Amino acid sequence: MPSVLITGANRGLGLEFARQYAADGWRVIATCRVPQRAHALQALKGDIEHHALDVTDNMSIGTLITALGHAPVDLLLLNAGVHLQKDCTLDELDGERWLRELEVNVIAPLMLARRLADNITRSDLRRIVAISSGSGSISNMKSGGNYAYRTGKAALNAAMKILAADLAPRGITVVPIGPGHTRTDMGGVDAPHTAEDSVARVRGVIARLTFKDSGTFLSRDGAPLPW
Repeated sequence: MPSVLITGANRGLGLEFARQYAADGWRVIATCRVPQRAHALQALKGDIEHHALDVTDNMSIGTLITALGHAPVDLLLLNAGVHLQKDCTLDELDGERWLRELEVNVIAPLMLARRLADNITRSDLRRIVAISSGSGSISNMKSGGNYAYRTGKAALNAAMKILAADLAPRGITVVPIGPGHTRTDMGGVDAPHTAEDSVARVRGVIARLTFKDSGTFLSRDGAPLPW
């Protein structure tokens, strides 16, 4: 069966991705900062490995790479992210928090993908999917506020599009996907979509990906989203 490496697998969408892929028989490499405290993740059944990973720490990434060795990774699911300044106005912007969001949400996914490129190349599926958001669509930015999250997702989309070009010679498909506003700790209790439904829909999009999709920005239903 294929393998998937998931960042931020301890809660929210990451946890649900781990649950659904494990239920379908995939080998799941579930990562988060402190797996020992991720009780819901530890309770999942299936072929699941738990690895400690701080996506912003080079030593932590190196430890993971060493543990994986030459094992193929069919799907790298870049899910870990933070939202430290929810709905902040221009006057409420905090530069240090903004930088932290960019570090976690933009730089870290790209650096991890770079380090795992060889493992992905060895696989059959060769896919990298970044969990993005429609909030990162510059074309749809008609209102103000929420600077850190929106600019971070826009930058993540740009990074994935560039990465798609760099990894094209390896035959790796790279796609950012917006799962929709989902009821998680980050999305809030009033979000219209459940984690189960959003993950199932995104998994359907991932399953249908072909190399020609690389470098596109897709919705939870597989429709193109505007940059």
